[in-house]
Amino acid sequence: MGRPKQFDPEAAVDKAMGLFWRKGFTETTPQDLVAELGIGKGSLYHTFTSKRALFDLALARYVDMRVAGITETLDAPGPVVERLRAALQRLADGDVALTSRGCLAVNTAVELAGSDEAASDAVRRLFERIEGAFRAAIEEGQRSGEIAADRASRDVASLLLTAFIGMSVLAKNRDAERLRRVVDAVMALL
Repeated sequence: MGRPKQFDPEAAVDKAMGLFWRKGFTETTPQDLVAELGIGKGSLYHTFTSKRALFDLALARYVDMRVAGITETLDAPGPVVERLRAALQRLADGDVALTSRGCLAVNTAVELAGSDEAASDAVRRLFERIEGAFRAAIEEGQRSGEIAADRASRDVASLLLTAFIGMSVLAKNRDAERLRRVVDAVMALL
């Protein structure tokens, strides 16, 4: 009979997510993971089967976390335009330690796009979910009269997604003032 796990696999995925977020998939070695998670290589491979499988779990966790944060902001009570601003403003006002890493999905797209279809699909799904959340909020704003109804909600949602992605890259440079200007400019277009 095997020994019971001496670590929490869910907590390990969270720690791995942080490491992949800091170093990227390619630069993170199995030894880095072992050191970060505080487990042996055997436990790493027995529990997660491979570095890639652990990365996939970490990226999926990140995607769910990111979408939950945005939808929570967009689903809050209050005027739609203010909720859209708040969703973008989260990047401008975010925790420097967190935002200076940028967005794990954007980092993954830059690192692995074109060479890794599974990672590209995961990132694409995140972007679709974020864009869908923006679109739902825009359509709500159009119904309430806060946002002009003659604008294609899909196009405006794509613009907001693009701003969100660009802001994720800008956040790596810790330029909060520039991020706030982007939020103001994007909101002025609504």
